[in-house]
Formats: sequence, C-alpha cells, structure tokens
Amino acid sequence: MTIRPKKNGIGLARLRNAALCSLNGLLFIWKNEEAFRQEMLLFLIGAPLAVFLGDNGCERALLVGSLLLILLMEVVNSAIECVVDRISSEEHALSGAAKDLGSTAVALALCGAGITWILVLWH
Repeated sequence: MTIRPKKNGIGLARLRNAALCSLNGLLFIWKNEEAFRQEMLLFLIGAPLAVFLGDNGCERALLVGSLLLILLMEVVNSAIECVVDRISSEEHALSGAAKDLGSTAVALALCGAGITWILVLWH
C-alpha cells in the first residue's frame, strides 16, 4: 500500500507530504527486508533496556542512539540495493561493491552499538 502525497505543497501540506513519504518508506522496508524487522526487534527490546540501564541522560542517549544508527544504516543499505537493482539486473563489479559497502555500513553500526553498550555498561 502506497500513499501518494500531493505535489508542490507548502507549510503544513509539505510536512504532511514528507510524513507520507517517510511512512511509505517504513512500510516498504518493513514488508521487504527481514534484516530491518530483526533490527527493529533489537531496538524495541534494547531501547527500554537502555533507559533502565543508563545512569544518566547522556548514557541513555548513547545506548538508544547506537540502536537507532543500526536502523538508519539498514534503511540506507536498502535504498542502495533498490537503486542498484533498478538500474540493472546484470552483474557488475561496481553494483556488487555498492551493495557490499551498504552491508559494511550496517555491520559497522552493529559493531559500534556493541562497543557503545560495552563501554557504557562496563564501569
């Protein structure tokens, strides 16, 4: 299901259109990417845990932010994959590299989150 925003909006209409585009992206990635659903589960479990385990606002922000970064990188990775797949279905070294680099971004975000959690909670 795709909700089509109105064109050339200003003010609140523009904000509404942006929100609809974001909702469409969220619905697309939820439907098509199992990795995103798994990472969202990690976020839904980890965010309340971060609020409980963090000693102060800064620690809580670091813990939750590291989990949000994973979701962000997964969205960017999926966007790269969509563009590469749209351009061509034939194998090409640069297409493979683009997809691999997107995957690397997700892996680095996961490592960063792990390191953040270890450093914040191991004191």
